[in-house]
Amino acid sequence: MGIVNVSADIAHHTLGMAWKVGWALVLGFAISGAIQAFISKARIAEHLGEVNLRSVLLASGFGAASSSCSYAAASMSKSLYRKGAHIVTATAFLFASTNLVLEIGLVIWVLLGWQFVAAEFFGGALLIAVVTVLLNWVAPRRVFAEARRHLERVETEAHHHEHGGQSLPLRSILTFKGVRAMARYYDMDFRMVGKDIVLGLVISGTLAALVPREWWATLFFSGQSGGHPDFWVSVENAVVGPLIAILSFVCSVGNIPLAAVLWNGGISFGGVVAFIFADLVTIPMILVYRRYYGWRPALVYSGYLLITMVVTALMVEYVFRWAGLAPETMSLSAPGIEQMDYFSWDYTTFLNLVILPMGAWLAWMGRRKSGATGHAHAGH
Repeated sequence: MGIVNVSADIAHHTLGMAWKVGWALVLGFAISGAIQAFISKARIAEHLGEVNLRSVLLASGFGAASSSCSYAAASMSKSLYRKGAHIVTATAFLFASTNLVLEIGLVIWVLLGWQFVAAEFFGGALLIAVVTVLLNWVAPRRVFAEARRHLERVETEAHHHEHGGQSLPLRSILTFKGVRAMARYYDMDFRMVGKDIVLGLVISGTLAALVPREWWATLFFSGQSGGHPDFWVSVENAVVGPLIAILSFVCSVGNIPLAAVLWNGGISFGGVVAFIFADLVTIPMILVYRRYYGWRPALVYSGYLLITMVVTALMVEYVFRWAGLAPETMSLSAPGIEQMDYFSWDYTTFLNLVILPMGAWLAWMGRRKSGATGHAHAGH
């Protein structure tokens, strides 16, 4: 009976997390498909191919307007990079789409409070500034050249270039030909990383069901009660926060309940911020980067992202302390992830009912085209 109950809990959390992020995945991959189908490589290279204030702000604004979970954000960032965006602007988009969006801010406000909302948005902008410096002036360029070559080779092998690499005009976006082209890219992207997404959901659901919240608290040093921790405790917490995220988390909004658990358990303000940032360096996400860019570029890229997150979280903590905004005590009485109601009637349910059928239709359209290439060409 115990095994049955545990299995039911794992299934509940796994399916619940999938339900929470389903609409964002479909929307993100659909936007990625549109980028690949309708936006030319020359246009992307013109606006995002160089590193300057305008290009970084443009990529950040585009990301902030593309509310999505981590996997879909990585797909869109990959599409921009393949089309000619610089690794810095592609990463600015990636950080903005998972940290500068209204959806995650609302969830943080409910579970953690306004100080963490302010830290999320201030920290999101700071993440982009720090990663711009690291990737533009510190990171080895040859690694990212290797990543681009691997990406082009993988997508060519996956028959992404059935148009011979030519983008369709934007005016065809509402035509059957345009939708069919977008659907093909959408389906190929999902098939490329679908197994990794499922793996991430299963890992997160299993940890949510099996690991008690008290265990997480043993992984970090707690500061003195009623005050701020000293510097080295803050550093340890900012490092351990992302390590916990690497082991536990599936998507950008889904880790906020666990962040509240960690805050209750005694992790520092900066440690919580680092944990929230670390949605982009989880094991399933590294597997996605590996699929896109190859193993060596994926590990190097993830390493630079991790360094950026730790440094930025510490900067956020000390800026907020200086401004008198950092909370001193871990007094929040937030429910744990085991009490999360995944399937309540809310905006997630409404969006899933509207967007998931669209995603299924796009997948069908994409596979139908791929399986009927000869017929389609005969029709021309």
